Amino acid sequence: MNQGVEQRVSVLAEPLIKEKGLELVDVEYMKEGAHWYLRLFIDKEGSVDIDDCTEVSHAVSELLDTSDVIPQSYILEVSSPGLERPLKKDEDFRRFQGKLITINTNKLYKGYQEFSGYLIGLENEEIILEYEGKRMAIPRCVVKKAQLSIEF
Repeated sequence: MNQGVEQRVSVLAEPLIKEKGLELVDVEYMKEGAHWYLRLFIDKEGSVDIDDCTEVSHAVSELLDTSDVIPQSYILEVSSPGLERPLKKDEDFRRFQGKLITINTNKLYKGYQEFSGYLIGLENEEIILEYEGKRMAIPRCVVKKAQLSIEF
């Protein structure tokens, strides 16, 4: 159910967010305790500020109120994806080439479930990393989560 809501919200909200010169990075819809939360993560060149989040929150709230996409009441949160931004779209894997990323898989892959390395790119539905000094291809179908990592 959650993925369906997330997908429908993405389809509705993305054009509105793009109009404002921003990028919709991710949508999460989940129940925490007694409440449902709809979280939108937005970004732009340079980084988002509180005004960007407020503007998107008001616009998306109005849009969702009229579209009736979510059956129950929920709390809407709009924020920056942070330094450990998730990588989901093909464009993310082009844009962040050369950056340190972490990939978690949904099952063991080559004996591990977590890989950190420098992103080389995306080829034939495989994420290519420089991992432990070697080139490694991780199929997207086994990736549970890919995100930027903070370099110290």
